[in-house]
Amino acid sequence: MILNTLISGEGPPLVLLHGLFGAAKNLGVLARGLGTQARVIAMDLRNHGDSPHGAAMDFAAMAGDVAETCAALGVARARVAGHSLGGKTAMMLALLRPELVERLAVLDIAPMRYEHDYGDYVKAMQAIVLHPGLSRGEADAALAGVVKAAEMRAFLLNNLSLGAVPRWRAGLAEIGAAMPQILGWSEPLGVAPYGGPALFLRGGESDYVPVQAAAEIARLFPRAVVETVAGAGHWLHAEKPAQVLASLRGFFFA
Repeated sequence: MILNTLISGEGPPLVLLHGLFGAAKNLGVLARGLGTQARVIAMDLRNHGDSPHGAAMDFAAMAGDVAETCAALGVARARVAGHSLGGKTAMMLALLRPELVERLAVLDIAPMRYEHDYGDYVKAMQAIVLHPGLSRGEADAALAGVVKAAEMRAFLLNNLSLGAVPRWRAGLAEIGAAMPQILGWSEPLGVAPYGGPALFLRGGESDYVPVQAAAEIARLFPRAVVETVAGAGHWLHAEKPAQVLASLRGFFFA
């Protein structure tokens, strides 16, 4: 699958991969900050943004999309950074296609299984009646019973295209069906550890990279360095952009 991309900046190729329910445009602060030293290729993962939809959402399939898109763009080797779902996809890409990944940066996610209520979020989004004249306020109110945080509702509603024929850009049916794979993690049997440099950035206020994840990170990414961004939660690049950019610049361009 060839993914939709937003390309900016000049220099060596650097691929950016967003998180669940996000899109390439959500990583604009990173694209702008890194675009002074790299040709930034921000991709919409399958079933997200303006990329095609597909039933498979295991990480091998999504990593394959990234590799195929890189090939279509003439990119044989790139620095790769991913947040959350994009971080898991980036990890799988590094394991399956290490020759493509020069350096790997993973933002607030680990190679492990998670327990979240994101499946309920999908059901709540699907339950909204998409009628002409639907307003963002009406959609927000419809989500409020399930999605308590206003910031999360606003984030989810970025996927809603309003107008004469409202529609979800995200492939909600595909995402909902694949939630066990999205929340899980399983690398292919016999895959070798990624031998390249790796940076794992975790939010100091986030629980997505717990202490017990260190052993798995070290097993699969033996050259990994784990850094903590103090005062940041899961969306560390939005909450502490200067600190995250400083770490990424130091890792990718030093």
